[in-house]
Amino acid sequence: MTSASDSVSPRDRPTNKATEEGQSADRLPVLELRHVSCAYETGKPAITDVSLTVGAGDIVCLLGPSGCGKTTTLRAIAGFEPIAAGEIYLAGRLVSSPSVQVPTEQRGVGMVFQEYALFPHLRVADNIAFGLTKLAGGQRKARVTTMLELTGLAGFEHRYPHELSGGQQQRVALARALAHDPVVLLLDEPFSNLDPDMTSKMRQELHGLLKRTKTTTILVTHDHEEAFAIADRIAVLNKGRLEQLDKPEMIYHLPATRFVADFVGQADFIPGVAQDGRVTTDLGDFPNHEGFPPGTPVVVMIRPDDIRLSPDPQGKARILSRQFRGSENLYSIQLPSGHLIHSAEPSTAIYPPGTSVALQIQATHTVLFTQQDGPASQPTDRPQPPATGGTTGSRL
Repeated sequence: MTSASDSVSPRDRPTNKATEEGQSADRLPVLELRHVSCAYETGKPAITDVSLTVGAGDIVCLLGPSGCGKTTTLRAIAGFEPIAAGEIYLAGRLVSSPSVQVPTEQRGVGMVFQEYALFPHLRVADNIAFGLTKLAGGQRKARVTTMLELTGLAGFEHRYPHELSGGQQQRVALARALAHDPVVLLLDEPFSNLDPDMTSKMRQELHGLLKRTKTTTILVTHDHEEAFAIADRIAVLNKGRLEQLDKPEMIYHLPATRFVADFVGQADFIPGVAQDGRVTTDLGDFPNHEGFPPGTPVVVMIRPDDIRLSPDPQGKARILSRQFRGSENLYSIQLPSGHLIHSAEPSTAIYPPGTSVALQIQATHTVLFTQQDGPASQPTDRPQPPATGGTTGSRL
């Protein structure tokens, strides 16, 4: 077994504070949360000390398992929930603090709910026009026409919601929210009512629409694939706290915590011991970039797409099982110590259980954690997608 040529400690990456400063240094944030906390019950905070900034036209996803605080954060931004501490600013205006609560209708936000909340007795055009009372008749009609064309609904304006598909209903809800030219668009699990094929299509359409309109957007989801596909940056929440805020690639390749590492894709955590300049594990040696003192117990995070296997009668690892995932096979492999790891191989690479294999580590982005960082999370409501293709490029 050969070790990776490089590894990274989560403390080597920029902190959330540094990331935030980099985002806001060259432009005024459209949305800013400063140390925001919310609590539904005294002593039981729903979110604690959450800070983030969102620039004009940015798409930020709030990602996490059920109960992590992502929907509470969205509702606080919308003005549906008061905050117990901190401040929320929209376009530079204070809209929430313990002593300030600007009503939702005065915040200039657009919101698309999971159920879309369309009026069943109104036609598509009337649903989109709802709330545009400050516009004259001609202006209102022109605005609706623009939204119909922008969302691909031209020709459907006289239909009722029940005559539309789920994807078309979602477009109507988006058109209605965008018709008001909101300061920020808020999306609460917008794809939860769509089938997988429609979800994939609507992700692409939504991303294109938001970028064309340069709409500043906050999207809530528990699906990391959805977040990767749409977001410019992802805010990962866990138990009411922001664990990492970064670009999707950084979230995946350089997770700041073991929770983040495990939540955004399958990950294995290999125990090891720090030595002079290296970390020794059952999978081989890795560089000790963190500089842990000799004898320090650590773990190395590695993903299935970083491990390549090849049948070898002399190999000390063996295949326990294979899961066929369409474009790939996911192998469970037992190391001589008994530890289990996983390898993502092409769909045509089929080996039976019990096969002895040699392992090659192709990763250049393995991440070191202390064992005190806590066990890998096991949220029960998250999907388990196939791992992405292996990477052999330079460290991110």
